[in-house]
Amino acid sequence: MEFDAIVVGSGITGGYAAKELTEAGLKVLMIERGREIRHQRDYATEMKTPWEMPFRGAGDQERYAREFPVQMLNRHFTEYTQGHFVNDAENPYAKADGTDFNWFRSYQLGGRSLTWGRQSYRWSDYDFEANKRDGHGTDWPIRYADLAPWYDKVEQFIGVSGAREGLKQLPDGQFQPPMALNPVEQHVREVMKANWPERCLTIGRTANLTEAKGERGVCQNRSICARGCSYGAYFSTQSSTLPAAMATGRLTVLTDAVVEKLEYDAATGRVTGVRYLDRTTRTRKTAIARIVFVNAGAFNSVHLLLNSANESMPSGLANSSGVLGTHIMDHASTLSAIALMPGFEAHTTTGNRPTGVVVARYRNMDAIDGEGHMRGYSYQGGALQSTWTAAKRDPGIGTGLKEKLQKPGMWRMVLVAFADCIPRASNRLTLDSNQTDADGIPQLKIAFAFGKEERAALAQAKADAAEMLTKAGGNVIMGFDQPGPGGSAIHEMGGARMGHDPATSVLNKWSQAHDVANLFVTDGAQMSSSACQNPSLTYMALTARACDTAVSMLREGKI
Repeated sequence: MEFDAIVVGSGITGGYAAKELTEAGLKVLMIERGREIRHQRDYATEMKTPWEMPFRGAGDQERYAREFPVQMLNRHFTEYTQGHFVNDAENPYAKADGTDFNWFRSYQLGGRSLTWGRQSYRWSDYDFEANKRDGHGTDWPIRYADLAPWYDKVEQFIGVSGAREGLKQLPDGQFQPPMALNPVEQHVREVMKANWPERCLTIGRTANLTEAKGERGVCQNRSICARGCSYGAYFSTQSSTLPAAMATGRLTVLTDAVVEKLEYDAATGRVTGVRYLDRTTRTRKTAIARIVFVNAGAFNSVHLLLNSANESMPSGLANSSGVLGTHIMDHASTLSAIALMPGFEAHTTTGNRPTGVVVARYRNMDAIDGEGHMRGYSYQGGALQSTWTAAKRDPGIGTGLKEKLQKPGMWRMVLVAFADCIPRASNRLTLDSNQTDADGIPQLKIAFAFGKEERAALAQAKADAAEMLTKAGGNVIMGFDQPGPGGSAIHEMGGARMGHDPATSVLNKWSQAHDVANLFVTDGAQMSSSACQNPSLTYMALTARACDTAVSMLREGKI
């Protein structure tokens, strides 16, 4: 099979790359290791009620312990969504001594675009300049101005609802109308503004439509997005980029195909295509292309580059720098505070809003004001009322309990901190030559630990959260200052970082490999720092920008 471009992976960035490249006139193969899932038709549990599920939505816990011991820790994993997550027993990975890392994965057409949290935030120059400013990691070769028009393009296509706030550290975007804050959240916002003008609580900017877009309908406020959404109301490959790419007539989609290696021609210094395992026939095949985009997900993309070592590049493809696999990151995250919020008993809400609130970063902006840390953190969370499910914890029996549970309970406010993760060479990915997966490929080995910077940030986040909620009249009942295991934020990134210098980075400012001109890596692997806000929107903006560059280079004969 011969194509103009091959895209490895079909998730958020793979789907976007396929759309951009086909719309630019290229004949594209998109290769996905998992099964096919068709929009609307294959969302098997989307409309199911609890009594239609064998375990009433809770799932078979004994089976989960055997087959999904990591994935079952994901907050989006339920009996309804288990088909959108990998079987851990069939997809093992190795961990270095002292590493506690939960790698959450979705191997199917659409990847994690079916299960992501949809929070969509721009990065600012506080983020792109962080490494240069404090000396950790390598300087980003781009700044916000380079990415701003691509943020515009992506937001307008995928549909992001949000409120404009005019914040330097969290730039506004091309938003659909925002979802509403509930009365408790609005109250906390106002108290924060009155006492700490530099702190802003706003509605979460989410890729859920509040206005119809083409054939995609508006959000139904069900908050069951990870089951798949037949309305197309949240952004996913299936609902958005795949239909756009297919409409060009230039996209071929291949599922159940595990890419093992990128084929490299030492004479030309170019990749010629990919070698993959057809999981249906258990045969190995090749596909040829003029350019290759690697979008398998940050760690899987690094895994593929490491496994593509050859005589010319024995430590991994595009790894003359020796930094491939290093400086991986995930946001340090923890529950900073839960507070009971009295005085709002007369208020309630309807529906299940599929987003919460965000408190934008406010520490270490133009001057260092943090205790023991140089970067920032933000919060996500929101206010909610207990429902009939409180019966699992509340005392009571009989008619009195039933009557109590027919009314909403006490309001609570939750703030979860997400702290910037310092890029460290010791946090890295390698191949474990002693262990292979079911396809005979060496397992990926993760070495990861948070450091004193992240712990100091979360300690201050806990104190700040308690102070803010107490000032708003809340009674803080719980809070933590230690990060969860690596991977808990589900924002793993790095390993094939961007940089100015080929001696210290894998990719240039166009997401193009320094060593291999027709190779682009545009998922989370390319990230040189983590910021403290969700990275997926930035991945897509970088992907759109890289596709534009690649097409221009291809037409000019530069690659």
